[in-house]
Amino acid sequence: MIKSELVQRISDQNPHLYQRDVENIINAILGEIIAAMARGDRVELRGFGAFSVKRRPARTGRNPRTGAHVAVDQKSVPFFKTGKEMRERLNRADEIVGAG
Repeated sequence: MIKSELVQRISDQNPHLYQRDVENIINAILGEIIAAMARGDRVELRGFGAFSVKRRPARTGRNPRTGAHVAVDQKSVPFFKTGKEMRERLNRADEIVGAG
């Protein structure tokens, strides 16, 4: 699912809301999550999961084409850990699919 499909689904489920308002709300939520992570904060949505930032230290890598060693700078990468409720729902879905 892409963001525009999410906006459409939420708009369809809430006909009293304008699609542009739903899009603004989703953009605001995602923007706040990104801003919090940029500050180094952890964002936890109970039942859904937690977003955090992992720091990867600088290292020496290898160019796969030439085999030459290259310096790779340290970087921050986003990390998502699923919440208990999401894991349980996904595992129930797997059991239903696996049973058929």
